[in-house]
Amino acid sequence: MRNILIIGAGKSASYLIKYFLDKSESEDIHITIGDINIKNARKLIGDHDHANAIQLDVFDKESRGNAIKVADIVVSMLPARFHIEVAKDCVTYSTHMVTASYVSPEMQALDSSVKNKGLVFMNEIGVDPGIDHMSAMHVIDGIRAKGGNLILFESFTGGLVAPESDNNLWNYKFTWNPRNVVVAGQGSAAKFIQEGAYKYIPYNRLFRRTEFLDIEGYGRFEAYANRDSLKYQNVYGLDEIKTLYRGTMRRVGFSRAWNMFVQLGMTDDSYSIDDSENMSYRDFVNAFLPYSPTDSVELKFRHALKIDQDDIVWDKLLELDVFNSKKMVELVRATPAEILQKILMDSWTLDEHDKDMIVMYHKFGYTLNGENHQIEATMVAIGEDQTYTAMSKTVGLPVAMATLAILNGKIKTPGVQIPIAKEVYEPILKELEEFGIVFKEKKVSYLGYNPLNI
Repeated sequence: MRNILIIGAGKSASYLIKYFLDKSESEDIHITIGDINIKNARKLIGDHDHANAIQLDVFDKESRGNAIKVADIVVSMLPARFHIEVAKDCVTYSTHMVTASYVSPEMQALDSSVKNKGLVFMNEIGVDPGIDHMSAMHVIDGIRAKGGNLILFESFTGGLVAPESDNNLWNYKFTWNPRNVVVAGQGSAAKFIQEGAYKYIPYNRLFRRTEFLDIEGYGRFEAYANRDSLKYQNVYGLDEIKTLYRGTMRRVGFSRAWNMFVQLGMTDDSYSIDDSENMSYRDFVNAFLPYSPTDSVELKFRHALKIDQDDIVWDKLLELDVFNSKKMVELVRATPAEILQKILMDSWTLDEHDKDMIVMYHKFGYTLNGENHQIEATMVAIGEDQTYTAMSKTVGLPVAMATLAILNGKIKTPGVQIPIAKEVYEPILKELEEFGIVFKEKKVSYLGYNPLNI
């Protein structure tokens, strides 16, 4: 019997664990789930004969090593910054490893050691990154096989609330780590290529330069640029491409409203606010506004950002109850971003019966036989409930499929890698279709790049 160790049993692990349990007998596998808090793990595995839960502190070197050395493969569902210690142990004990996270410099530095031991360390095999890589390379390789030349590639993904659960003015609820939403785009200017020219969008302008796109059956969305759209230019073999742009999707109107917080400095995570635990939500907002002996906080806010009282942006702000003088921050020496996150969680936390949604959109422009062509590929996944979410489905299933493929010798190439090879993406994309994760491709008239959009 082969042993799979899953480290971390958070929200994205439900589908992952279910997939392994469903295949445990036919694949002759046993699943061990290690977590600092094993309550959720026990709930997900029940009394299944092929699974057990153990308490595992990833910072305890001895217990971590003991769990890894008896595993044939390790699936790390930890926050990205904690993967590296697990990875080092996997090298020590000659154990394969799979994660859904971006390849860090520290992880990449292990590549030669991983190859020397004939191990596979598969990373970026979730949804974004993950399904985006695989679905994009499927189309890109197909275009190249016909003799086509890529001149444009755009890719967007959004974790959103499903239409049937969309009941606030922002058309948004947290379906993933709230902190990542609040601090999105910070750290460096967004970088991309437009018609052969490098373009940059600084953080203070990021949410006012959006691209619009339509998904059949789901309406219109907007997208703001990722920090570095060029990260995969060489990896995808797109060195000569004229337009390369990757971004994050939201419903139309979100970015304009979110920009209010950016302009006032409420998303800043670089400093702490004194006496924050004694501030009300209203006090927090007022801390970013000029002093006035007569004007209200609401009036100062509207004047500072030039917002008319009948503007929908103002209604969105009021919906969040940010001017409430009774609700308290209750966070000690918190950063502005941490306080804003707490305020947003009051309104944007998914209710018990809410469903989430993952939306992905790719656009490919290419030349073939002297003519321009364009392909659009879209994917929409809707969650079932708060346990089996669309996010856990699109993250967990490709992780699980890659894990079994490595165990079964179907993915053989050793090293620290991402899923861009045919031996990886072809069977996984095909199996994902069995779970309703399907890309719809259509050919459209080549439109090139519309510089008015961004």
